[in-house]
Amino acid sequence: MTPDLSISTLLKAYREGRRTPEKTILEVWARAAEDDPSIWINRPSLQHLQHYLRALEGESPDTKPLYGIPFAIKDNIDCVGLPTTAACPAWSYEAQESAYVVNLLIEAGAIPMGKTNLDQFATGLVGVRSPYGVPQNAFDARYIPGGSSSGSAVAVAKGLCSFALGTDTAGSGRVPASFNNLVGLKPTRGVLSCSGVVPACRTLDCVSIFALTAADAALVYNLTASFDEADAYARKRCMLREPAWPPRIGVPPMDQLDFFGNESAKRLFESAVKTVADMGWQIVETDISPFLNAARLLYEGPWVAERAAVISDLIAENPESILPVTRNIIKGGLKGTAIEAFKAQYRLAELKRISEATWNQADVLLMPTTGTIYTLAEVEDEPIQLNSNLGRYTNFMNLLDLCGCAVPAGFLDTGLPWGVTFYAPACGDALVLGCAGHFHSAVKLPLGKTTTPSSSAALPVIPAAEKKVPMMQIAVCGAHMEGLALHWQLSERSARLVQRTHSAPLYQLYLLPGSGRIPDRPGMVRVSEGGSAIEMEVWEIPQSTVGSFLEGIGAPLGLGKVQLADGSQVCGFVCEGIVADSAQDITSHGSWRQWLKATQ
Repeated sequence: MTPDLSISTLLKAYREGRRTPEKTILEVWARAAEDDPSIWINRPSLQHLQHYLRALEGESPDTKPLYGIPFAIKDNIDCVGLPTTAACPAWSYEAQESAYVVNLLIEAGAIPMGKTNLDQFATGLVGVRSPYGVPQNAFDARYIPGGSSSGSAVAVAKGLCSFALGTDTAGSGRVPASFNNLVGLKPTRGVLSCSGVVPACRTLDCVSIFALTAADAALVYNLTASFDEADAYARKRCMLREPAWPPRIGVPPMDQLDFFGNESAKRLFESAVKTVADMGWQIVETDISPFLNAARLLYEGPWVAERAAVISDLIAENPESILPVTRNIIKGGLKGTAIEAFKAQYRLAELKRISEATWNQADVLLMPTTGTIYTLAEVEDEPIQLNSNLGRYTNFMNLLDLCGCAVPAGFLDTGLPWGVTFYAPACGDALVLGCAGHFHSAVKLPLGKTTTPSSSAALPVIPAAEKKVPMMQIAVCGAHMEGLALHWQLSERSARLVQRTHSAPLYQLYLLPGSGRIPDRPGMVRVSEGGSAIEMEVWEIPQSTVGSFLEGIGAPLGLGKVQLADGSQVCGFVCEGIVADSAQDITSHGSWRQWLKATQ
């Protein structure tokens, strides 16, 4: 039976005196020695592990939050005492110091159990592109384990460690999680340092976390989300404004999803959506076409050149040391031009701007992690296209600066696990972890290959330091409405749409002609009689940005109190009544949008 090595389970056993770190580490080390050797590229000796155990003497779970917790490290992440290979023997080197995140985990009491196998240079989502063998899928060795963080995922699922580090540039931390019944967190890009990580695409790379539960993933995230000045692409830990709970969940229409003929996966996704609805969360149908279009840029665009930049010398001097499939993919990055690179960046910027409108209607999006899963034989016959299929719902995430958490959703007819992913804009890590944790508890699946039900797992803890950002609601009736000329002034302040509504029938609407950079806009004047209901949108923005927002409002407009159709009052745009003497009355149109439509 696979033991439950979840962090909470082990810490409880340590506190109660039922276990010691030494007993746990020796048992885990022995099981790993008897298990599939392809999971690991390098493992420490028992003598080496004693060094970490001695460092815990006099400590406890009260002084070290990961006291005696075994973890694994993808072998493109440095750990002192073990070589880093990136699954390429010719690339191997002895790290002079551990990666920034590895040091933080060891300082917290965690014990590294070894370096895990991966798709060479983290190039692939299949988990089979390694000269060190193919880690067996934890549930059926005939199927791929997923990649590129294959060994990390299998090690956690099979109870050879409590959690593992991977990397995730195009899905490497989510696809293997789905195929091995795990939670896979891809944090906001840069919040976990990449110092000591062999780059794949340096501008996009993320260190990812594999865990049995969302609570465990959250704990590891909280301990490693520390700003590293030495990493040029690091960013300080941030927090997306916490929405009212439950969150609004965006779900794609079925005609935008492709399960590549896997009807069982399609049924599981439909079941996942039903589970979310049964939990009382609001479901919002969401167009994902801009996300899918962005996904195609990753390997069809110039970002492959980043991979080539890392190993260009190796390609030139020793190309045979690189696996043929990996070499052919990366060599494609040598052919691009600077013009093509800039064009791709422009296209990505356009798609990112289009995709941002999604977050006005939804707080989180829910998608399949992958459309299907393949056997080893199928991938061997068609290695490129099937790998590409697996990235359909993952490749866009880092390009669009999103964070996501993959979580188990059930088992396919084949008996293989399959999962979904919750994702949100950058800094929404706590939000996607919370969604994943509640969902995982609701589906009541076993943790990894254990018999422990997910419903018994604790929910993720959001640190007290992450406080809700104070917000202010503002009603708009004109060019600031979604999709119109001045809406950017709201979107750049992370505004969220609260409701589409109408004012009370107390107002008249006038045309205020624009000039220079100021577009035509309406002025809404309250009147004592003869008023109408005017179409409005209510948005909320962080209070800290209201001052700069007001600076952009020119006379005769200002902020005042507007009465809505339900009788409530909210801050909104009002206009000086003097405009009635000269401005064109457009009240009969009922809204600025209708006026624009009529004049166009």
